[in-house]
Amino acid sequence: MGSAILDFLQTTGFVQIFDNPLQLVMLAVACVLLYLAIVKKFEPLLLLPIAFGMLLTNLPGAGLYHAEYYAGHVDWAALSDPKNCGLLDYLYLGVKLGIYPCLIFMGVGAMTDFGPLIANPKSLILGAAAQLGIYLAYGLALLVGFPVNQAASIGIIGGADGPTAILVTTKLAPEILGAVAVAAYSYMALVPVIQPPIMRLLTTKAERQISMKQLRAVSQQEKIIFPIAVTIFVSFLVPDAAPLVGSLMLGNLFKECGVTERLSKTAQNELCNIVTIFLGISVGATATADNFLKLQTLLIVLLGVFAFGGGTAGGVLLAKLMNLFLKDKINPLIGSAGVSAVPMAARVSQVEGQKAKPGNFLLMHAMGPNVAGVIGSAIAAGVFLSLFGH
Repeated sequence: MGSAILDFLQTTGFVQIFDNPLQLVMLAVACVLLYLAIVKKFEPLLLLPIAFGMLLTNLPGAGLYHAEYYAGHVDWAALSDPKNCGLLDYLYLGVKLGIYPCLIFMGVGAMTDFGPLIANPKSLILGAAAQLGIYLAYGLALLVGFPVNQAASIGIIGGADGPTAILVTTKLAPEILGAVAVAAYSYMALVPVIQPPIMRLLTTKAERQISMKQLRAVSQQEKIIFPIAVTIFVSFLVPDAAPLVGSLMLGNLFKECGVTERLSKTAQNELCNIVTIFLGISVGATATADNFLKLQTLLIVLLGVFAFGGGTAGGVLLAKLMNLFLKDKINPLIGSAGVSAVPMAARVSQVEGQKAKPGNFLLMHAMGPNVAGVIGSAIAAGVFLSLFGH
């Protein structure tokens, strides 16, 4: 009886925590992230499941996730034996195989109106310019010593698109997935804090007061043709971007074609919500003590800020440059919306514009670069995957 009790005690987490005390630190980090998600409302829909996945994976003795099964190729032999696997091992397959981010993009597409982009094609250029932060952060990450695959994963944080960052990092540098995901979603939540000082620094009050003409009406025919045309063109240009862009545009086609209302509602709601839960928990599972508690993690977080700032500055500065040649001037504030935090970045442009000139309505104009940024970040992801993923 005594030996049985002793054996039981040896299996408890209270004893096993001494094998890796750093798990206690990770449990504390998970609780802090839960606080930020619940109390401070920092991207709670994804930060909360990420934080809880982080909590689960660091429970001593629970064996819910085994990172070694995913080092390089998937260890299908190990996964075929339920005795060796935990719940998170199976859920993580959706991340490792690139399924969850694409399904999230389908839901995003079903919730997105590309009308402002179609009505003002110039905003596509602003969306592209806002991807400057991706490449600047990539270059800086190389300078501070990150290998090219990790530098690409860090740079993609600047796209302000969590699923894209997760997909690229899963393919190129899964060992830093937890840090990249936490940085990406934390900074997406901080867009209203990070962007305004940069926007004000790079513009004059007169520029912030520029009013823009009302956008033309976009026909349903244009909205149907757009996702089909973009899928074909982008996939020809950057084939590795096809899964993300194709999923995004399929979701949008569900919304705009007028004959698949049920599919559109499912993609927007049930499918997107279910996949969000699985994606968040699975990504959080990668944040083990061994992977997360490194100086490298702090550098990733700092480079993430640089990536966001560079993206904001790129969109604003290109709008200022375009104004040198345009008869109808662009309010440079909408350039900052080129980062693909939809629709938060567009709302920030609207708020800053109204501070400079009450009654100035920039939201729909800002939505053009904002949704263009979603496409731009997917293309940037495809470029990195084609360069470093083969």
